[in-house]
Amino acid sequence: MLQRVIPALTLCLLSLPVWAQTEPPATPPATENAAPAQVLEEVPQTVLVSGARPGPGLWKVSKGEHVMWVFGTYSPVPKKMEWRSRDVEKIIAGSQEYLKAPGAGFGVGWNGLTALPFLFGVKSNPDGELKNLVPPEVYARWQPLKQKYFDNDDSVERERPSFIAAQLTSRAYKEAGLVGGNEITKTIDKLAEKHKLKVTNAAVNIQIKDPAKAVREFKKSPMDDVPCLIKTIERLEGELDFMRARANAWAVGEIEDIRKLNYEDRAACQQALSSSSLAKNQPEFKTLQETSTTKWVEAAEKALAANTSTFAVVHIKDIFDPKGVIAVLQAKGYTVEPPK
Repeated sequence: MLQRVIPALTLCLLSLPVWAQTEPPATPPATENAAPAQVLEEVPQTVLVSGARPGPGLWKVSKGEHVMWVFGTYSPVPKKMEWRSRDVEKIIAGSQEYLKAPGAGFGVGWNGLTALPFLFGVKSNPDGELKNLVPPEVYARWQPLKQKYFDNDDSVERERPSFIAAQLTSRAYKEAGLVGGNEITKTIDKLAEKHKLKVTNAAVNIQIKDPAKAVREFKKSPMDDVPCLIKTIERLEGELDFMRARANAWAVGEIEDIRKLNYEDRAACQQALSSSSLAKNQPEFKTLQETSTTKWVEAAEKALAANTSTFAVVHIKDIFDPKGVIAVLQAKGYTVEPPK
């Protein structure tokens, strides 16, 4: 039962769109005068790769004789793709430690059971229906998406915009033949277990204080999450096919194509979390990104010092991020080499 409480209490975070967003033009030139319903039909269809694919090669982080091999994960990936890499398994087999990707974990403790009576209605928006929250032109653009992905279910309009954005993302992935990259990470976990590597999880763990009170306050507190939904609508209107192209580039390991992609942070949706009652009551939510980076880099340095070979996983956008964990290691004097 407690396992059901934890996701509910952190739903405002877990519901945020998960793709690496890019910054589109304010009005896509090809659809400037198009009716909202036409936009979805004019996007060309990229054929997704299938079968066994290796993904990208490994980045090499080193100091002296000690090396950390970094595998760049990506989401979404083609649904019919099977990830398989003999090179990665060979590196894992020769390593002593497996460092999991940067991230955040959440807990509520045993007193989380007290929140159960208050979970009903946690997704409802205290600010009213969607049509009263977004500008009329945005609401008009939302209508064809609602028809396409929600079968005109009006109940969705009473949910928080960030929750709508999360469902919209998930359903658009499915429609486009894309899935999250969790299966790839699970495969790496199994390989690490098979070869008996030490496993280090440097994710930040935040304990939610007074879960029952947190749920009650969250249900009645507003969030600045309308921009999150607007950005999500923009992505689906103009970039759905680009998502498919990015997924293909990752699957076949086209490093130069991957390097050209824009991996800007999901600022609008991250801001939604920082504006919630959770963040106001627990300031550590507001510094989550910085804390996550610091903790992971510390674990990486410790692993590099202790092992001749370490295998690590990092989201590929964080590898290219000039402020990401790999850039921080490079600034500290470690040598970073991209896949050859």
